[in-house]
Amino acid sequence: MTLQRTLVIGDIHSGLRALKDLLVRAKVTRKDTLIFLGDYIDAWSDAVATVDFLLELRKTHNCIFLRGNHDELCYEWLTEGRDNPTWFMHGGRATAESYAKADDRTKKTHISFYESLENYHLNEDNKLFLHAGFTHLKGIDHEYFTKSFYWDRTLWELALSLNPDLDKNHERYPQRLVHYEEIYIGHTPVTRMGKTTPQNGANVWNIDTGAAFKGPLTALDIHTKEFWQSDPVHTYYPGEKGRNGK
Repeated sequence: MTLQRTLVIGDIHSGLRALKDLLVRAKVTRKDTLIFLGDYIDAWSDAVATVDFLLELRKTHNCIFLRGNHDELCYEWLTEGRDNPTWFMHGGRATAESYAKADDRTKKTHISFYESLENYHLNEDNKLFLHAGFTHLKGIDHEYFTKSFYWDRTLWELALSLNPDLDKNHERYPQRLVHYEEIYIGHTPVTRMGKTTPQNGANVWNIDTGAAFKGPLTALDIHTKEFWQSDPVHTYYPGEKGRNGK
């Protein structure tokens, strides 16, 4: 009997070859729910092909696609032609070059995909999924700066700095963390900590294992915490520089 799983997948950053490998290694079936944490593009050369693949995947699988900051930057570029040198320096150039080869119909379809992305997902078990974080002490429903959902880094910083011996009912326990059973994020690569596997701080799980740089792409079972990984994503794209341009 094949059990239904919920797998959360970290930042892909155009690493389609790694994603395909990962789905095979995790033995993903149509019974699985796949929650993608955003940042589908920017880094490697497969930006257009990655989004095309995801569009096809959601026809056969139960997929939840969250919005990442890189997805918003790409959307602004596609719809407004907004010149963003900083975006170009952090993976946008590879994405722009990929879209330069795409026809108008493809671009229109992808714009609809970016528009359909969700800022967060809260499941029936009170587990929260979002790309980056939130800042309001009362939780996501009270967040007044919605860009925090895909730009904030303070939630992860808070989770890492918290004394693990501090009880959740303690008066000094961070209020942001008490509203949800677990929180799953990407956005801040754990490679900054010298890690390449999912990391946990308090009730926050970071699944961004550095696919845009020298790390692998990761999928994690939210119930068992078992995880699967591709090879380091840069090894699928020899000769390319990735997001850091090195």
